[in-house]
Amino acid sequence: MTGAPAPIYVGIRIRASLERVWELTQDPGLHPRWDARFTAITPTGPIAGGGTRFRYELRVLGRTIVGEGTTIGEVSRPDGSRTSALRFATAERLSPLGAGRGYWRYRPDADGVLFSTGYDYAPGWGRAADVVVRPLVGWLTAWSFDRLRIWAEDNVPPERWPVASALMPWRRGRPRASRCVRTAPHGRVMDDAPATLRELAAP
Repeated sequence: MTGAPAPIYVGIRIRASLERVWELTQDPGLHPRWDARFTAITPTGPIAGGGTRFRYELRVLGRTIVGEGTTIGEVSRPDGSRTSALRFATAERLSPLGAGRGYWRYRPDADGVLFSTGYDYAPGWGRAADVVVRPLVGWLTAWSFDRLRIWAEDNVPPERWPVASALMPWRRGRPRASRCVRTAPHGRVMDDAPATLRELAAP
């Protein structure tokens, strides 16, 4: 196996205000409700110079995977957009994702927001297993983004759409990963990361 695996990119257009999308994605009590990659997110303290430390959890098959992260947001960029940078790490051997970094971008677009993410991580289970894990993580990210879109646009609580609903084609209006863009506009995913990511403290 040669070459590094490609970082994950997901983008979606949400017909809601920038403030609404920011709230649903930045509030640690709301974020885990739509994002199936997390069960809980708990802020643990500020970072000197800006930003926040947090603890995250994901419960899978009766096991809770725990990790730590750092994040910082930009809410007043000259072009009207916003960003959020993230670094994360875990000592859990059962986690398929090791240490990683990523970003969110919020770009106002007519009556909505172009919301996108790019991130990369060290394979927790090794490169061979990541051939399967990475596409699944990318799919779960995209599916979660569409669940967020439905909540922001139609005010339908994300709990109405458990991950299992992806296997229920008879349920109209369910989240679909296929509604998302999976290729970065400029090709190189991490090139779109904000400068704050380079400066962000390690977890």
